[in-house]
Amino acid sequence: MRKGNLFVLSGPSGAGKGTLVARLLSVMPHLWLSVSATTRNPRPGERDGVSYYFFDKEQFQHAIDHDEMLEWASYAGNFYGTPRASVEEKRSRGIDVLLEIEVQGALQIKKKCPDAHLIFVETPSLSVLEARLRARNTEDEEAICKRLAQAELELSLKKEYNYVLVNDDLDTALHQLVDYITSSSH
Repeated sequence: MRKGNLFVLSGPSGAGKGTLVARLLSVMPHLWLSVSATTRNPRPGERDGVSYYFFDKEQFQHAIDHDEMLEWASYAGNFYGTPRASVEEKRSRGIDVLLEIEVQGALQIKKKCPDAHLIFVETPSLSVLEARLRARNTEDEEAICKRLAQAELELSLKKEYNYVLVNDDLDTALHQLVDYITSSSH
């Protein structure tokens, strides 16, 4: 049995990763989306075990200390990470896995899983990114400024990825993403 592919989608907050992933899963239901863990507070409508596994900082540190995270990162004052066991189990059964994670984590995956396919999602410009972050209406000015500063750093790392996707038009971006995943699957 073939080992499942590992597709890693990341990019700046506000680039539209979550929207792309939701649409991608509707047209490629064979992909298994890994649920990440985080120490940030849930946003309205998010559910534990579905949107994220919501850990407190002590729980997350325990998982790091016991090598239970495939990758993890600190971002905007919180921890984010991918629980290792479920990803490895799915891949060993030939199931293709999709991770939607932060750039720091994606670069860890690149080192640990050289066969992973890293996909960087960006907006056409920083001004478009800022407008999307503000339109969410979920964070205060300080948090938005932190996310924009982080985005500039992340954009400088996109050369480390296998594929860069500009999410300007959602339908076009989705089509390009499906084409990349289809051509990369073996």
